[in-house]
Amino acid sequence: MGGLARGLAVIEAFNPQRPRASIADIARATGLTRAAARRCLLTLQSLGYAEFDGKFFTLTPRVLRLGGAYLSSTALPEILQPELEAVREAVHESCSAAILDGPDVIYVARSAARRIMSVSLGVGSRLPAHCTSLGRALLSMLPETRLEAFLANLPPEAAGHTRVAVVAARTLGHALVNEELEPGLRSVAMPVRDMRGRCVAAINIGAHAGRATDEVVETLFLPALRRAVARLAERIPG
Repeated sequence: MGGLARGLAVIEAFNPQRPRASIADIARATGLTRAAARRCLLTLQSLGYAEFDGKFFTLTPRVLRLGGAYLSSTALPEILQPELEAVREAVHESCSAAILDGPDVIYVARSAARRIMSVSLGVGSRLPAHCTSLGRALLSMLPETRLEAFLANLPPEAAGHTRVAVVAARTLGHALVNEELEPGLRSVAMPVRDMRGRCVAAINIGAHAGRATDEVVETLFLPALRRAVARLAERIPG
C-alpha cells in the first residue's frame, strides 16, 4: 500500500501556498524522489484528480470526492449544523465546529454571520490547533501522553504557551484565544461530547475583539455554547 500512501502525500502537498506545483516542487514537499513524484502525479492526472499544463500540476475538483466521502459517511456534521445555526442566531456571530487531525483542526461545519478573518473559512479548512480556540478545546480532552506527543512537535516557546492554555481550558471547560491567530479576532470554544461522554469535536464562536469583550464572552457567548454542547451530548450517538 506504499503507492497509496505516496499518492495521498502528493495530494496533501498542494495547499493555498502551493496551488500548482512542478514535479520538483512535489518531490521537495513530500521527500519523494523526482521519479516517484512524477509517477504519482501522472497517475492522479490519468484518474482525473490532477491537470498538467506542460510545466505545473494542479488538483481538480474531483479531489473533493475524497472529502465528500467522509462527510457523507458520518452524521456528525449534519447533527452539528443546526446547533451552529442556533448559536449564530443567539449571538449574531460566526460559529464553527472542528475535529483534530494531527497538528491541525479541520472544520466540519460552519455557520458564518460575517467575515471576520482575512482567510476565508469553510468546511474542510485547516488551521493550526495550538493557536486556535477549537484546537485548544480539543487538546484539553486528550490523554496526557497524546498531548505531550503533540507538544513535542512544536517550537519550545509555542509548546510552553500552549501547555498553559490547554491546562486552563481543562480547568475552565472552555478555551479562549485573544488575537493570537489573527489581530482583531477573539474566539472561545468548548469540546463536544457524544452520549457516552467521549469528545468528538469542538465548537466555537469567533468575533471581532471590539465586540467580544470579556463581559460579552461571559454573559452571551459561553452560555450559548453550553446550551449547544448540552443538547449535542443528547443527540450524538456513542
